[in-house]
Amino acid sequence: MLPDLAVLNKAGLDALINTLVSDGYTVIGPALQDGAIRLVDISSANDLPRGWVDHQEGGSYRLEPTDSDAYFSVVHGPDSAKQHLFPPTETVFTVESGSPDRFVPADHSQQRSAFIGLRPCDVAAVAVQDRVFLSGPYVDPAYAARRDTSLVIAVNCTRSVSSCFCTSMGSGPRAENGFDLALTEILEPTHQFLVEVGSEAGANLLDRLPTTAPSTDIEKAAEAAVGACATSMAKHLDTNGIKELLYANLDHPRWDKVAERCLTCGNCTLACPTCFCSTPVDTSSLDGATAERSRVWASCFSLDYSYMGGHPVRLRGASRYRQWMTHKLATWIDQFGSSGCVGCGRCITWCPVGIDLTEETKAIQAADVRSSA
Repeated sequence: MLPDLAVLNKAGLDALINTLVSDGYTVIGPALQDGAIRLVDISSANDLPRGWVDHQEGGSYRLEPTDSDAYFSVVHGPDSAKQHLFPPTETVFTVESGSPDRFVPADHSQQRSAFIGLRPCDVAAVAVQDRVFLSGPYVDPAYAARRDTSLVIAVNCTRSVSSCFCTSMGSGPRAENGFDLALTEILEPTHQFLVEVGSEAGANLLDRLPTTAPSTDIEKAAEAAVGACATSMAKHLDTNGIKELLYANLDHPRWDKVAERCLTCGNCTLACPTCFCSTPVDTSSLDGATAERSRVWASCFSLDYSYMGGHPVRLRGASRYRQWMTHKLATWIDQFGSSGCVGCGRCITWCPVGIDLTEETKAIQAADVRSSA
C-alpha cells in the first residue's frame, strides 16, 4: 500500500504525463498559447509553461519569461476546468426528418480527461459545479459523463498574484480535497515535486511512477512555500454575514456607482470557473432535413438574459451587476449550500475596467444601509 506522500523528480513529472497518455487519457494542462496560459491538450512536460511567470491585477494580465526552472510558477490564465467539463457550446439533441421524424439524443460517451496543474481554487470550483450539475433532483448527463471519466492532478500554489483571494474563501492555496493527486513544486535544494494522494485512482497511478519517499526537509519546504503564498495574499473578502448584508442592501447606491464603470460585457461570467448559466439555441439545415438544439453559455450581464413578458426586466447595468454579485455571494448559498466564489480573482483580472468584487463588497459593508435605518 502506498504512503500518503511521495516524491517525483523532473523525469517523474514527464513519466506521469506519459503514463496518462498511454492509459488513453486526454491530458489537459497549462500551456503558453495566444499570449496567455491556456488549459489545452498536452503530451509531455515540455508543453508546460516552464520558466514563465504571470502578473495580474484589475484589468491587467501579462506574462514574462524568467530564469526559473519551475513548471508551475504561473498561477492561472483565463481558462478553468469549466471550459472542458461544461463546454461553451454542446449539442443536446438533433431531429432528422422522415416518417416519423427521428429524435437523436446527444451521445454522452466521453474521452477520458486528466487535468494536470489545476490550482486549488479551480479544484474547489469543480466541486461547486458538481453541486450544481450532479446534486438535486436533476443530474446533467453530459456533465456527469465527463466527471465520471476525469482525473484531477492539482498543483498547490507557492506564489499568488494581486487579484487572488482564495484564503478568504477557504479554497487555497493548498488543495484539501477533490483531487486524485496534488503536487507541490520545490526548487531547492533539488527540483522535486511532493505528491499527495487523494484517491484510490491517484494511488494506483502513483504506484506506476518512479517515486521516492519524502524526507522531513522536503515536507517542511513544501509547507513553508505554501504558507508563504498564503501570507503574501494581499486581497481579502470578509464573508462574515455577507449573505444577509447583500440581501439587505438591494437598493444600495453603490450599485449605481459600479454601473458607471461596468460595460456589462460579461467577461467576468466567461472567466469565472463556477458560473453555469446557459440558454438553448435551435438551428435547422437549409433544406429542412435536420434540426439541432444546442446548449450555449449565457451571461446575466446580457440584456436579453432577463427577457420575460415581452421585454427584459433588468434594463439597467446596475441591476445586472447586482444580480451577478448577489447570486455569486448570497443566493448561491441558499441554492447549493456554498458560495459561488472560490477567490481565483479572474473576474478582477479579466474585467476590462478592473472592477473588483472584493472592493465593491467592502464599499457596501462600509455603508450598510441597515446601519442608518
